[in-house]
Amino acid sequence: MYQRKIVIGFDGSPSADAALAWALDEANRTGARAELVYADEWSAWGPATAGEHVDPAAGDMLRRAVAAARRTHPGVGVTATTVPALACTALADRSDRAGMIVLGTRGHSALAGLVGSVGAAVGAHAHCPVVVVHGDVRATAPVVAGVDDSPSAAAVLRFAARQAAGRGVGLRVLRIGTPDGRRAHAAPFGELVAAVRAGFPGLDIEAETVRDDPAGALVTAGDTAQLLVVGARGHGAVRGLLLGTVSRHLLRHAGCPVAIVHDAGRSGPVPRARRAPLVAGV
Repeated sequence: MYQRKIVIGFDGSPSADAALAWALDEANRTGARAELVYADEWSAWGPATAGEHVDPAAGDMLRRAVAAARRTHPGVGVTATTVPALACTALADRSDRAGMIVLGTRGHSALAGLVGSVGAAVGAHAHCPVVVVHGDVRATAPVVAGVDDSPSAAAVLRFAARQAAGRGVGLRVLRIGTPDGRRAHAAPFGELVAAVRAGFPGLDIEAETVRDDPAGALVTAGDTAQLLVVGARGHGAVRGLLLGTVSRHLLRHAGCPVAIVHDAGRSGPVPRARRAPLVAGV
């Protein structure tokens, strides 16, 4: 069960609706609360007094979304907030008080460009796991974890194992090997997998090494998965999976939701126009 809430980046677009639906199911499954966050980017760029005005249309949109969420998921505590800030700032700022951030891949207004610089900023700088919802959600498919020899590998495997065990499905682990095929890190990888097996004794785990085309291998794995889990920081072949062109390829083309997991204490500050106060809640 999560100790902190799930934060959903929401702008009323179909992509945000899909992210909200996924997040509500996750909250219902884990006992977490849910908070919809609308980033009012126009106020963030405007005069200091602009943030004092809340767009009535945005407020109505959030109230409707909260009411619908409470009807479909009556067991989940749902609230909504408008923040005068860039989307990446609003969400990253709330990540240190959240158990998870959930986003869609396509949006308008505050969440426009999530697959580009905004998505990269949220994924790279958040202090909690970030799930980007797109593609198909296959309830009976396995969870797939992509790891290398970076410090985030253990956190990625723990998160993926919890997701798989909680959903009652198997876990498939793909280790991205070194470009020259050396097996210098095979033993640590084996130890990590063994630790997950010990911690989740009833979980069906398959593990294999992939040395060529990490992005392609992960996208292919995502075609038959319900969740693809990777680290925010990597070494070698997976360095930049979420910070460069490979990351955008993964977020654009993976056939299932993608979870970005951070090694504890390694996230940095996100660039911002200004630190914005909370404006309104529902």
